[in-house]
Amino acid sequence: MPDNIVLILRFHPVGGEDVSVVCRDFTDEDEALEAVAHAIDEHRSLVLNEARYEREPDENGVVINMANVVSMRVSRTDSGATGQYL
Repeated sequence: MPDNIVLILRFHPVGGEDVSVVCRDFTDEDEALEAVAHAIDEHRSLVLNEARYEREPDENGVVINMANVVSMRVSRTDSGATGQYL
């Protein structure tokens, strides 16, 4: 099994500011998107075990209530060049 990579998950919640989470819970972008899609379809939260909220130094578990998310983006880099939300 391949090692998990570092991904930046950027969420845009209803009526709020963007939230970035750096995580190592997935092996690639496709797996992360699949997990997010399942969480949305099943009306449940996304649980991340190896994540850092807004670039905090320590890794923690993070639970994201997907019911409040309008859009999200998955990327290996976090910059203005990663594109706009759809």
